[in-house]
Amino acid sequence: MQEDFHYYATYCAAFLAGYSHEESLDIAYSAQFVDLCSRTFLSTIGAPLDAATTQLQLELMDARTDIIGLQDITRIWASFHFLPKDLYAIKQRRTRRYLNKYRLICGPNGELVRKTIELAKDKHLQSVGIAMHVLADTWAHSYFAGTPSLVINNTDYDFYEIFESEDDYSERIIKFRHSASAPDDLDNSIYTNSLSQSTENSIMNLGHGRAGHLPDYSFARYKYVPAWGEYKVIEKDNPSDYFKAFCQMVYAMRFLRGKVAEFVLDTYAFEEVQQHEDIIKEIIHKRQLNASEDWKKFGESLSEMEIDDFDLGRYSEEYKNASQDMKDNTFLGKFIQGAIVHKGMVTNEIYKSKNILAGFSKEIFTFKEQE
Repeated sequence: MQEDFHYYATYCAAFLAGYSHEESLDIAYSAQFVDLCSRTFLSTIGAPLDAATTQLQLELMDARTDIIGLQDITRIWASFHFLPKDLYAIKQRRTRRYLNKYRLICGPNGELVRKTIELAKDKHLQSVGIAMHVLADTWAHSYFAGTPSLVINNTDYDFYEIFESEDDYSERIIKFRHSASAPDDLDNSIYTNSLSQSTENSIMNLGHGRAGHLPDYSFARYKYVPAWGEYKVIEKDNPSDYFKAFCQMVYAMRFLRGKVAEFVLDTYAFEEVQQHEDIIKEIIHKRQLNASEDWKKFGESLSEMEIDDFDLGRYSEEYKNASQDMKDNTFLGKFIQGAIVHKGMVTNEIYKSKNILAGFSKEIFTFKEQE
């Protein structure tokens, strides 16, 4: 997912869940910040590098791909962007090495989603935003894994975009290219992806890089045959998935606010969203590279307040200027706490499943209760 969903749509979901305008902005900022909190950024503000929730392209190009390097990559990407659906998935006649990667395949409504939401309960709004980013990405990034793997994440030439209308159904073969400066060509189904590399652990085979930004577009419908899928066709319906993601975020945040007693998987706030369903689906289905303006307009119509554009450096000076014993009380300090604890939880759940691909992490619970 992109800024349009992680920032503006998350604001809308938070407001519909009952948070105030200001609270919704904090949650939305934190959700979007997950895509930008790199070690490079953290180093500029003097923050602990263990709090990184993403890696820049330049950081990835320099990343090691031995076991130590792979563990570092997997801790970040599996924790925040490709949350594994089933760490104990069974596939007959497969080696442990294969299963370790197969079990990291992302998908919605896995046990780790429940743990993610429950971990954010009674914590700062920054943790709510982190949880919403992770939850939303389980829908967008289904069928890919947050670890470099040719066998899990590669695409092939049998990759089609699906078009549906009221009385018609058609397909068009997708053309992938590696051209970082060229925008995706929606009219001709031409999408930029990562370079083809036949090495299993190449960084080019991380996540959905081989499928480009296609999984991040809410309008996209596509089908392909992944190598891990026993040559069965996988169909991805992003419009349906993104609507469920939005409704699940509203439901999850109602739980986090104490309006729902228990977080139950595969449960959605359809009733709370019903009166806005048409406009939400219209935005989701609209074929465009970026839906930020549409989500922003919808959010401002809900709260009748202006939604500030995302500014990466908004809270940097507050953190840098705070004394050492007060940094944890700043906006970014609270985000950093939440990121470290969430990463520790996911990493240790992977390790407990006897999967070493993310290494292990000391679980640190240093949260201060929300006042």
